[in-house]
Amino acid sequence: MTTPVALTDRTLASLRDRLDVPTYRRAALIPSVVHLGVGGFHRAHQAVYLDDLARQGDCDWGEVGVGLRSTTMRDALSPQDHLFTVVERDGAGDTARVVGSMVDYLFAPDDPEAVLRILADRRVRLVTLTITGDGYRRAPDSPPAARPVEDPPPAARFLVEALDRRRRAGLPGFTVLSCDNLADNGAAARDMVLDLATVRDRRLAAWIDAHVTFPASMVDRITPATDDAARDLVATRFGVHDRSPVITEPFRQWVIEDDFPYGRPPLERAGVQFVADVTPYKLMKTRLLNAGHSALGYLGCLTGDYRTTSEAMANPVVADYLAVLLGEEIAPLLPAVPGIDLNAYQQSLLRRFANPAISDQLARLCGRGSTKMPAYLLPSLAEARRQGRPATLLALAVAAWFCYLRGYDLNGSPIEVRDRLAGELRELARTGGNDPRPLLAERDLFGSLSEDAGLVTAIECALHDLEMYGPAATVCDYLAEKLPAEPAV
Repeated sequence: MTTPVALTDRTLASLRDRLDVPTYRRAALIPSVVHLGVGGFHRAHQAVYLDDLARQGDCDWGEVGVGLRSTTMRDALSPQDHLFTVVERDGAGDTARVVGSMVDYLFAPDDPEAVLRILADRRVRLVTLTITGDGYRRAPDSPPAARPVEDPPPAARFLVEALDRRRRAGLPGFTVLSCDNLADNGAAARDMVLDLATVRDRRLAAWIDAHVTFPASMVDRITPATDDAARDLVATRFGVHDRSPVITEPFRQWVIEDDFPYGRPPLERAGVQFVADVTPYKLMKTRLLNAGHSALGYLGCLTGDYRTTSEAMANPVVADYLAVLLGEEIAPLLPAVPGIDLNAYQQSLLRRFANPAISDQLARLCGRGSTKMPAYLLPSLAEARRQGRPATLLALAVAAWFCYLRGYDLNGSPIEVRDRLAGELRELARTGGNDPRPLLAERDLFGSLSEDAGLVTAIECALHDLEMYGPAATVCDYLAEKLPAEPAV
């Protein structure tokens, strides 16, 4: 077996015969991009696109990564000169590359002033975010109108202070590009920043409004969390000792609203789509991929038999459920998406979900449901009810979520509920039992859906069926009402 080589700038040349490594001079990269919230997805997505540009000879778009909460990335990346390995996996095999577009990494709690200095650097023209949907909130347990101004999100504090320094120094603003899965991530970033700036100084808020843009974007690449198996794969398959490699799928997509007054990376050379309106692309992705992931996660988790997406999708009943949910209940609600065949897109999703080489943990998909479900699945349910269209399988997904919130699967085994509102929602789920009304009364999550008597009844029936018959039998019964009967022989 090849002895793993530690990944650093000094060892790159020796790794050329093992995997694809940067061919550009990393010292020539200009740190014009700052990314807040570095994690696995960012490193498998945006960092790869910037690495593509550098490999094409464009060194104007190096990035500085910033961690806001966890020390994991700091401890992994700093000893290896901010290099990391990205492995793409599918049925055809594995391919690996070392990504070198990150020129520095700062952990904000260690040195907040260093973060502010780089954000206020005149070379910085773009600040990107992957801070999760919860990262835009000031108080995770309160609606926007009740957010306490004394507790802004960390990202907002850094952005507002840095922009104030730029204003006072006579420097231009920059573009803030959210890469989080939110219904309108550009507006969410804008509101987060302007809200805090207005409280601080209305003149600053007016300057930001005039000199900072917040384009929307849609990002897509399935990227499971890094674990010991990923590190072992990179060490044994490619002979590289990497503290935090990224395992991902070959597919990647990035659609961005073209609103960059200070210049932008020519990412179209790396396959990015710049468009006037991201909305149809975002709806397609959030309501098909993300909602599909949530439905798959909750139903699969309740069985107690599956731990990963590919395990669940190997069950034909589960695969049929996803196909019919996407094709009959969600896709008909979507607008046309320029350049996209929605039927082909759905088929690609089913293949990606079933890919055993890049299987995602169901527990990860189930996390943060109080943020994900209102953003991804509930809008389709509300629209289906408004149009009088079928929504049986959507209601079943909500019922599966409610069961999950109780904190145990349908075999009675405990489930760790990972949610900012876990305690509150668990109590409501257990109190309600097969009555969904206590949970549906949470208007911050469900809005007017709780007033839809037909929907309440549908979820109540689904809760009863899941508990009485289990997920597989319940799905079979629900699908039998939708799928054509087998011809008589």
